[in-house]
Amino acid sequence: MAVTANAFSAPDRVPARRALISVFDKNGLLPFAKALAERGIELVSTGGTRRALQEAGLEVKDVSELTGFPEVMDGRVKTLHPGVHGGLLAVRADPAHAKAMEENGLLPIDLLVVNLYPFEETLKAGADFATSLENIDIGGPAMIRAGAKNHAYVSVVTDPADYDGVIAELDTGEGTTSLSFRRALAARAYQRTAAYDAAVSTWLAGEAGETVPLIKTFSGRLAQTLRYGENPHQSAAFYVTGEARPGVASARQIQGKELSYNNLNDTDAAFELVGEFDPSKSAAVAIIKHANPCGVAEGPSIREAYLKALACDPVSAFGGIVAMNRRLDRAAAEEIVKIFTEVVIAPEADEEALAIMAGKKNLRLLLTGGLPDPVAPALNVRSVAGGFLVQSRDTGAVSEADLKVVTKRAPSAQEMADLLFAFRVAKHVKSNAIVYAKDGATVGVGAGQMSRVDSARIAALKARDAAEAAGLADPATLGSVVASDAFFPFADGLLATVEAGATAVIQPGGSMRDDEVIKAADEKGIAMVFTGLRHFRH
Repeated sequence: MAVTANAFSAPDRVPARRALISVFDKNGLLPFAKALAERGIELVSTGGTRRALQEAGLEVKDVSELTGFPEVMDGRVKTLHPGVHGGLLAVRADPAHAKAMEENGLLPIDLLVVNLYPFEETLKAGADFATSLENIDIGGPAMIRAGAKNHAYVSVVTDPADYDGVIAELDTGEGTTSLSFRRALAARAYQRTAAYDAAVSTWLAGEAGETVPLIKTFSGRLAQTLRYGENPHQSAAFYVTGEARPGVASARQIQGKELSYNNLNDTDAAFELVGEFDPSKSAAVAIIKHANPCGVAEGPSIREAYLKALACDPVSAFGGIVAMNRRLDRAAAEEIVKIFTEVVIAPEADEEALAIMAGKKNLRLLLTGGLPDPVAPALNVRSVAGGFLVQSRDTGAVSEADLKVVTKRAPSAQEMADLLFAFRVAKHVKSNAIVYAKDGATVGVGAGQMSRVDSARIAALKARDAAEAAGLADPATLGSVVASDAFFPFADGLLATVEAGATAVIQPGGSMRDDEVIKAADEKGIAMVFTGLRHFRH
């Protein structure tokens, strides 16, 4: 009975005598290949990679010398051959494998250097179906999987970032690689092919109109290992997907210490909120604490919008996140640095603003180069025990034309503007959400309560506290409007907002007791409009 390959234990140090190199991304290729050649490693290559190495004066064999078969079909078939895969998969310690190699003239491949056709980049560039399809790599993933499976003997390099590490390992091991090193490379290799296949399968499912595929895959690249998660006893890391969306994943950090898990989560919430406001129409600022807004406002300038947002809840704003939809300028920066702020995120910043921010070394400043599109489709993913939930991003929005006046009194023009503003903010407040607003600014926010009545009362209480702190006789909720992210199941929640001083209400409607709620609104003489659109945020 033949001995199986699994019966042989993997050696620790394995010499690297032959390298097969086939790469699309040629960054760092020439110095790496020269370093390999200088260490006596034979180079074998394909197509454009071979030509680049030869033009650099390196001695390199064509892969056809291993296969005895030319590249055909525009290069589609060049490495899919036993001459390549036998050299990658052979278990050197297995006599049967050694015999097969000798009988068939197969040469062992000890180092495989492959990166793939740029499929993901092709999609981002908006290529058509045929071009995208042609950029699906076949031979590359096949070689990577084969070499990684046989990492007992083969080192597989899929990322130019690992080139220096390979040379250092060869030097440390006097021309050999260790098993632990090869295993780590194998893990990275399978991570790369998994991500590649995920991108291809997601794209093809979309092209086939399959919105809910049988198997859903995701991938991300490690951007940052975080000190800890929400709490110090939790480990955490930040992965980026490559989504072309301005925000925390693509931002440049200009200054400040490393961002934490909570910083990233809160900053994303803040910037997504200000992305709702068109910068050509108004400046907008959101101040976020624990992923909920403690103040949001529009104004003619970032400074004025910031001051209006801060007035909503100056106590909670301490240690918060500040996001804006326009360039950070000197006037706004001078106000922001007056209190402790964890993170400021903006599309751009003036040199004068940068100089002011630099005086607060612990403040993190992120510049994104743009704003997120509030209606761009994407997926939200949340883990649950044994699985994950997937939904489309909440891109819902309403205009005045979408609203239905359900009370005897219709909102005034100012009330209507504030109602639309408040409902836009409520979309970004944890449910049950209640948002009081006046003159393009929040004046009270109630978030994440089990009862909508409690949210209404808490928001009003915080408005009273803010008024007292500012030395005002009355809270700003007097004469305000109010938005509810979902319908009022009973009239008590509505009446709590009226008690706080609200004169107009915006809500989705759809409750079994809508008539009761409308009647209560009419009895109090307030205006109410239905949106027909709900904004739950859990």
